[in-house]
Amino acid sequence: MKFPKEIRTFCPHCHHHSIHTVSIYKRGKERASSWGARRQARRKRGYGGQKFPELVRTAKTTKKATLRLKCKECNKEVMRHGIRLRKAEIVQ
Repeated sequence: MKFPKEIRTFCPHCHHHSIHTVSIYKRGKERASSWGARRQARRKRGYGGQKFPELVRTAKTTKKATLRLKCKECNKEVMRHGIRLRKAEIVQ
């Protein structure tokens, strides 16, 4: 699905409609020493291996794309909840 580079929509910080620049949200790199990663490493140690069964066959064929909207007036960013689609791109 194609999204425009700029959208005029409601800004919850300004409390009125304004132009927003649109970008696709991409999750940052996970920390290797985070609590969840340390816990998973501890569970996998020794005999027995994986704590929960590893996912072999996935049911979903698409991922949810979340839009990041940045207000041009107050420079605040708002996330627009993800919609399920094969490919998201921003066009002019």
